[in-house]
Amino acid sequence: MKLVKKRYMIGLLGIAAIAACNKGFLDVVPTDRVSDAAILSDSILFESFVVNRYMGVRLMDKEAEGTPPGFGRGFEYALWSSLTDESVYNNDDNTWLVQRGQLSPENTGIAGTIWKRSYRSIRECNYALANIEQVPMSAARKSRLTAELKFIRAFRYHDLIRNYGGIPLLGDKVYGLNDDMADPALFERQDLGTCITYTLTQLDEAAAGLPADNGSSWALGRATAGAALALKSRLTLYAASPRYNAGSWEQALNAAVAVISLNKYGISQNGYGALFRKASTDNEIIFARYYSVGARHVPMEIANGPNGHGGWGGNVPLQNMVDAYRMANGKAIDEEGSGYDAQHPYANRDPRFYETILYNGATYRGRALETFVPGGRDSREGPDNWNTSRTGYYLYKFIDEDMPINNPWNIAGLQPWIYFRYAEILLNFAEAANELVGPDATPAGATMSAREALNLIRSRAGVTMPAVAEGISAAAFRTLLRNERQVELAFEEHRFYDVRRWLIAAETGNVPAYGIEITRSGNTLNYERKVALDGRRFLPQHYWLPIPREEILASNNQLQQNADY
Repeated sequence: MKLVKKRYMIGLLGIAAIAACNKGFLDVVPTDRVSDAAILSDSILFESFVVNRYMGVRLMDKEAEGTPPGFGRGFEYALWSSLTDESVYNNDDNTWLVQRGQLSPENTGIAGTIWKRSYRSIRECNYALANIEQVPMSAARKSRLTAELKFIRAFRYHDLIRNYGGIPLLGDKVYGLNDDMADPALFERQDLGTCITYTLTQLDEAAAGLPADNGSSWALGRATAGAALALKSRLTLYAASPRYNAGSWEQALNAAVAVISLNKYGISQNGYGALFRKASTDNEIIFARYYSVGARHVPMEIANGPNGHGGWGGNVPLQNMVDAYRMANGKAIDEEGSGYDAQHPYANRDPRFYETILYNGATYRGRALETFVPGGRDSREGPDNWNTSRTGYYLYKFIDEDMPINNPWNIAGLQPWIYFRYAEILLNFAEAANELVGPDATPAGATMSAREALNLIRSRAGVTMPAVAEGISAAAFRTLLRNERQVELAFEEHRFYDVRRWLIAAETGNVPAYGIEITRSGNTLNYERKVALDGRRFLPQHYWLPIPREEILASNNQLQQNADY
């Protein structure tokens, strides 16, 4: 015991001696982060900080493989589409509970990161905005970065609004540890109209300060004025929709016209599928996230590929989605005169179907897909059958056949995630114009009718669906437009929000998650619809997500939860 005490005293004396010789002994500069002082004294570091705000922090398992997450969900193992009637995720990964209507504040599945990631990013933007005047750079550059920060902040608010409804608005305040975190004002949720108006104002200011184009001094992937106006178009469309009822169709129309009037964007004539498989500067793309070797996303080919090719199945399209694709003559499959043949269900369909979904008989990597039983190589009787699609279909959109399935790491995962493209703007315009003046009239300030806007999309090279004829009623056009959004924007994170804003989620979300069972007998194939995931359910409270319980508790129960959770 005396020996231990002696050594202890020697240790203390040694520390004291070191401290006496160097009073700054404990003043160590961290090497794993950059200090605030360094960021604010170096214009290059500060601009890097701003650019990094396009990305958020990783908050849960199985997300952000390769690079941090961006806005929305984007390329992850489980896509946002697998919370809708577009697809299911083959191996669950916290998606089935959403499909089955089991969402709760304690159990949010893959939807649980939006609140925290968005508010963290908003605070980071506020920090940069509050301190930008200290940074040694030109006034012009400060003005541009200020606009960029307002765009990023507005995008985060847009993510919050479309998932939770009315939310707390933080303004320009940078909250820190010295602030009163029990202040009720911090947790006060503003009404939906106030939140949308605030965000639209931020986008107007961003559009005024952002450049018109990307270039040598403004890299591809950074927001332009067109990106800010495109986000405004989407948000005003949401605001005018029945679920929101916090805006007007005239506002939505004008916001879409503002993008169209830039005369910068168009419908790609290089093929529908090609738009999603390779990085490009196609003028249909308004704003996207780009990737590179060393800064990739989930390799889509192995993550979603057929088991017969060594893929993991991943996000498998539902029969519900397959049935949404019309025949090449423009008629729905259950419409008289469509020509649909239940024994040849994939013949003569909308060309976008073939660029989006892999089905039995589709050519993939040099052979026909075989999802039939018995003996199909891409069925449950094929190799790696634990990865067999539970729906009988595999995802083809985003899949680059030039990329390997086996050992794709640091080779694949380079497709851009498109946040806004011109087709969405035309669909926004068409919806607003139809609600205002019907499908055939050209609204004041516009250069086309709703019907003409839709036909621009349908006449894309390689698609060429029949033009919508004059004389269609507004109600019939509304139905057609909703179908057009479903197929044109499939798997791009629109369906989840569209069915909610239209107030039809109780219809679409309570239909079983269907797949197809194909049985071969000799040269004959028999097609039988099956339930691919049981228990699919949508309840009224699911029009908004629940705020995670931990956020309610952190507010000392001052933050109001969404109704019926």
